[in-house]
Amino acid sequence: MMTEALKKRAKEALSKKSAYGIDLDVSEYVPKRANLDSRRLEVLGDELSSMESVGLNVDEKNVLGSYIQIDQTAIYSQSRRSGLTVLNLTEAFKQLDFLRDFYWRLIPVDLDKFTALAALYEESGYVIVAERGFKSDKPVQACLLIRSPKSLQTPHNIIIAKEGANLHVITGCTTAPESFGLHVGISEFYIGKNATVTFTMIHSWSKASHVRPRTAVLVEDGGRFISNYVVLKPALSIQTYPYIRLIGENASVVSTSVVLGSGNASIDIGSNISLESKGSNCRSISRVVGGGVSEITVRSRISAAIDNVKGHTECNGIMISDNASIVAIPELEAKAKNVELTHEAAIGKISEEEIFYLQTRGFTGEEAVSLLIGGFLESGLSDLPANVEKYLKSAIQWALTGL
Repeated sequence: MMTEALKKRAKEALSKKSAYGIDLDVSEYVPKRANLDSRRLEVLGDELSSMESVGLNVDEKNVLGSYIQIDQTAIYSQSRRSGLTVLNLTEAFKQLDFLRDFYWRLIPVDLDKFTALAALYEESGYVIVAERGFKSDKPVQACLLIRSPKSLQTPHNIIIAKEGANLHVITGCTTAPESFGLHVGISEFYIGKNATVTFTMIHSWSKASHVRPRTAVLVEDGGRFISNYVVLKPALSIQTYPYIRLIGENASVVSTSVVLGSGNASIDIGSNISLESKGSNCRSISRVVGGGVSEITVRSRISAAIDNVKGHTECNGIMISDNASIVAIPELEAKAKNVELTHEAAIGKISEEEIFYLQTRGFTGEEAVSLLIGGFLESGLSDLPANVEKYLKSAIQWALTGL
């Protein structure tokens, strides 16, 4: 799959630091293969509980398809509906002749050392294709688990929604108990004319893991991309900065980050949205909670390259620890005169009056704080299928018990 030219570029970038986030010595992480080869989820045994914690529906009753990966091994992929393809990357290249036109098209292999690693050690990842006019409210689910200590996991995911398609994807990424590693996920999204993709990514990591997703999105005329990035148990470090291009007229994006910071996590997240066609518009929303000694940086950049576009970014943070920190960095760039770009940011603490009010209603102080933080985080979720929204709300409340 990987050409010699791409390999050469990747090798030359192995020492190239990321523009954001803390640097890592990646040499201690090794790609490992899981000794599993099955078409049945039941063989996963103990791993299933970790996967279920990030939304995996084991019985697959309310999903249209599934993809499961452990370490570097794709062990399961299945589509349950015509007009929808769900394959691992290797099989997709065998079956889909057009896939090379979408492979490493949006993300340079030499962007930094992490894309270079992903390119050189690429084995698996999911390919999801929704054919023209495909529609369903049920999601496709994917789960990626790090099971082996010091494992390097490098999935390359390609999601294609053709004209008029409506696709929901929910991806959960996590680690097995007592495991940790480096996760570098490459995700390329292609949203066709008048198509809609709702993508929800849930991260729940061990405290010793490091996470470096690299994501890019291309949206055509009338297309819509809705992204919900949810971090309930942060890794030791996370750095992600998706690049989203709205190249079609009236294309739109809603990008939401919901982050519960804890421990000594270093979290650097955000989005870079480019408005490139008439009528394109975007919203970038962040809800973050600073707990423990966590350090959270939220970046949001919106660039308007043409008249008659709109963009808004907002970051709201709540501090629940005197030792945590939250930094909001909004950035707006206009290259045309008839644009509307706005931003707002607010960081503060939970209102004592609200806590007192809930206590008068019979809640303890801890229960009151959990209720308020839960409502704050839930307010960031956008346009989810009902079953996914219900799961996330319960997952947020569960995560708050660990604060």
